[in-house]
Amino acid sequence: MKKSKFSVLALLMAIMLMLAACNGGSKETSNEKEGGSGDSSGSKVLNVNNSSEPGSLHPANAQGTHESWILEHTFEGLTKKTDEGKIVPGSAESWEISEDGLTWTFKLKDGLKWSNGDPLTANDFEYAWKYALKPETAADYAYQLYYLKGGEAYNSKKGKEEDVGVKATDEHTLVVTLEQPTPYFLDLTSFYTFYPINKKVQEENPKWALDAKTHVSNGPFKLTEWKHKESLKIEKNENYYDKDKIKLDAVNFALIEDENTAWQMYQSGELDLAYPLPVDIQGQMVNSDDKEFKMGKELAVYYYNFNTEVKPFNNAKVRKALSMAIERQKITENVAQGGQKPAFGVVPPGIPDASGDFQENTGNLFKEDVTEAKKLLKEGLAEEGMKELPEFSILYNTLDSHKKIAEAVQGMWRDNLGVEVTLENAEFQVKLDREKAGDFEISRAGWVGDYVDPMTFMLWETDGAYNDAGWSNKEYDNLLKEAKSTMDPKERMDALHKAEKVMIDEMPILPVYFYTKPYMVKSNVTGVFAPINAYPNFIYADKK
Repeated sequence: MKKSKFSVLALLMAIMLMLAACNGGSKETSNEKEGGSGDSSGSKVLNVNNSSEPGSLHPANAQGTHESWILEHTFEGLTKKTDEGKIVPGSAESWEISEDGLTWTFKLKDGLKWSNGDPLTANDFEYAWKYALKPETAADYAYQLYYLKGGEAYNSKKGKEEDVGVKATDEHTLVVTLEQPTPYFLDLTSFYTFYPINKKVQEENPKWALDAKTHVSNGPFKLTEWKHKESLKIEKNENYYDKDKIKLDAVNFALIEDENTAWQMYQSGELDLAYPLPVDIQGQMVNSDDKEFKMGKELAVYYYNFNTEVKPFNNAKVRKALSMAIERQKITENVAQGGQKPAFGVVPPGIPDASGDFQENTGNLFKEDVTEAKKLLKEGLAEEGMKELPEFSILYNTLDSHKKIAEAVQGMWRDNLGVEVTLENAEFQVKLDREKAGDFEISRAGWVGDYVDPMTFMLWETDGAYNDAGWSNKEYDNLLKEAKSTMDPKERMDALHKAEKVMIDEMPILPVYFYTKPYMVKSNVTGVFAPINAYPNFIYADKK
């Protein structure tokens, strides 16, 4: 899942929020400053910052953390995860797996309802999964449903909808048939592409997910307000089956892109949770004993895409030269400052191998070497009939931390290779759109694992939905097919280790570091936890 400069707009938005609080426009915020638990009626309201405007709050159309953070609180799949990462029943109360691992039968809980009061049934799951696979939907995450029998064929217009391996046999029973045994399929059922959608709502209004007035969900919260590019609000869903365990009445999301502005809002009491933190604050907090500071584990990698369809980035030697010429330890220690680990591969720590940890068993797949980088750059340019790199830029989404990292890389390329590069920032959604259109030379990217398996980091399959580098390699593709076709843990992991090495040897992307998850939570807020592959979760949070 994609991870989402101090601007005048951001400052004005922050001032507007403060004025609203002072004028009583936000009772929750003004009462909080006085030490209350929310508004004057005693409501418990959590205030956080989502950083970026969501493109869509539709499970099939979402594509990044700026959307999934909200979806994970407003929707619920067949399963969900605890703070320890354990998979537990969500909308399903139980499931059975056939001996061959191909058929999964889920039994839904009784009395499930949508936020608008409609009954929620197994048919809503069948409809949602087939809707995401429908070619006309053009869902970026449709490939996650290729595990279903006939899923890829239907999505690629080579098969029929009725042949897709998901069927509601009655209102409480969902039978899923897979193309091949998939050890991590249960984990996938908690991912947002596998959430249900209300068929009646979808068919009556295809744009229902773009407006709070028409938004319908099945999770612990429901969307009640969306002031585009300013803020949105979710409130406790009284139709949620587990509503008695939900202690918050509402959560307010500011949409402030500048993390320094968000940090000031946290310090002034306007935000209860701050994530991500400005890089200099991360550095201070890592070495402090501040009780509000939390360091969560993160299953994610920070990297740069090379547009391999643009000359000379079509040349592996040029790409490797640029990758070998940056100094990752300096970036993590002096710029990012959040305890991150330099990345010499793409699969982060925290994923079990057949034995041990996958990343630890992999080790470093390349090394930094300025002398070798200069040699490779010269050879690669000569192969492309060039004497020097033409003018190019790094595209990054507007966050101060991304700017500082890009500036560090810019300086390292200048000092180590004599290469000049310009920097270009854009809103997160604009950056995503430009990557899809191939409108970049090098772009900043990040990926959070959708599930706890190395396969979630194997993005560079030919024509893959998130292969923004446009790279293609038959050996890599075949190794992924091999890993998907066996249930033998050692065979699977061996194939994935080989695939990662094949990709890194050609370097279509430039790994920078493996993320950590440093965040701040006010001392009067309890119950927030940080899943290894998601933003901080506050479904069961409380506020005193």
